[in-house]
Amino acid sequence: LHPMLDPKAPRDILGKGLPASPGAASGAIVLDADSAEKRAEMGEAVILVRVETSPEDIHGMHAAKGILTARGGMTSHAAVVARGMGRPCVSGASSLSIEMKEGDILTRDGAWGDIRAGGVPTIEPELAGDFGTLMEWADRHRRMKVRTNAETPADCRTARQFGAEGIGLCRTEHMFFDAARISAVRQMILAENEAGRRAALAKLLPEQRADFHAIFEIMRGLPVTIRLLDPPLHEFLPHADEEFAELSDEIGIGVETLRRRAGELFEFNPMLGHRGCRLGVTYPEIYEMQARAIFEAACDVAEAHGEAIVPEVMIPLVATKRELEILKSLVERIAAQVFEEKGRLLQYHVGTMIELPRAALVAGEIAEVGEFFSFGTNDLTQTTLGLSRDDAGKFLPTYVEKGIFARDPFVSLDVEGVGQLVRLGAERGRAIRPDLKLGICGEHGGDPASIAFCESIGLDYVSASPFRVPIARLAAAQAALG
Repeated sequence: LHPMLDPKAPRDILGKGLPASPGAASGAIVLDADSAEKRAEMGEAVILVRVETSPEDIHGMHAAKGILTARGGMTSHAAVVARGMGRPCVSGASSLSIEMKEGDILTRDGAWGDIRAGGVPTIEPELAGDFGTLMEWADRHRRMKVRTNAETPADCRTARQFGAEGIGLCRTEHMFFDAARISAVRQMILAENEAGRRAALAKLLPEQRADFHAIFEIMRGLPVTIRLLDPPLHEFLPHADEEFAELSDEIGIGVETLRRRAGELFEFNPMLGHRGCRLGVTYPEIYEMQARAIFEAACDVAEAHGEAIVPEVMIPLVATKRELEILKSLVERIAAQVFEEKGRLLQYHVGTMIELPRAALVAGEIAEVGEFFSFGTNDLTQTTLGLSRDDAGKFLPTYVEKGIFARDPFVSLDVEGVGQLVRLGAERGRAIRPDLKLGICGEHGGDPASIAFCESIGLDYVSASPFRVPIARLAAAQAALG
């Protein structure tokens, strides 16, 4: 499904990294997202080279033909986002030291992890009629549904073309990094009080509503699971002096005040800190804005097409029943307000992402409130094994080589450990709510061995990156046939 290097072309291999996202691409080296975007707009093919990527690099990743990072594993930010975009990516090339500069031509092969000097011709894929026939056979025999992880119109269209049956994970944080709205996001985060946050969120509401409207238009007739804001707030903050100065001029708050507020938000281990549902509990106005945007967009699309969208609102990082009770009540309150304003009632569901061991263990209690579970196996693997998906790439190959792990647990689900928590969570959840919808939305949703496990425990669906949807459809059929 991706371009590959011409096997007849000479290859000057500089080194290897992890084959994080398949496909091959050549282009000029660029070292930051802004340069990637500017040079791509001028028609130049570029490769974004970073130590690691973060959500604020999204625009550069979209613009680049391929991505290369020094740090990160198979489910690092660069890897996950690149697979969703269909961008070739090599990650974790920390041992590579090359004498190349910005503007030099580099080729990287995401299928094998090779990094090459100069340009190498590529061969475009040919999807002949047999491909469609094979997919028809697979669909005839599989039981599980196959959804996609997507949050842009382009990704949604790609996924539908590949046969996705809905969205299993829409990551709203990527929307917040759009260049047109990042200042309002930062204003919201750095505000001293609720009134300041609400003023900034009012600027974001129409943008967020437009995001969901576009997604609902494309995915009409299919379920769409939207995860409310998940990452720690520090990821959205400015770093450079000029960024602080620019934000100060725009929102009228002194640079030193902004720096102080940013310092207050600093966390030593942010991925286990103030993120996910913890944001919604402490700053409920954020989730109120997102819920309003979801329901207003859903009503507008239903009004325009006469075809109702059934949004599935997913609360992330829940560890207790009470967290979900508080935030489900918030979503229901906003939904009722919107439906009264619009004069229309729509069906919707509120559920949660099971990504902490405690959530899996007390899944019966959480199922008393949650209407669906989506197992976030990326974070569940991190929190169960005590491994950072961004740092473990340095030593995981050695662990696989020595037989400690049969495969990288971020690539193929650790069935004996993490998998048992998924099984337990599914069983305890359905013991309380027999009709509980269950799926996974981690990157394991595109791995055949992990899909076979999901079939064995009776999950309803898997959700994979758009370009991995055909793999998931085929694997689900093979799993169903045993």
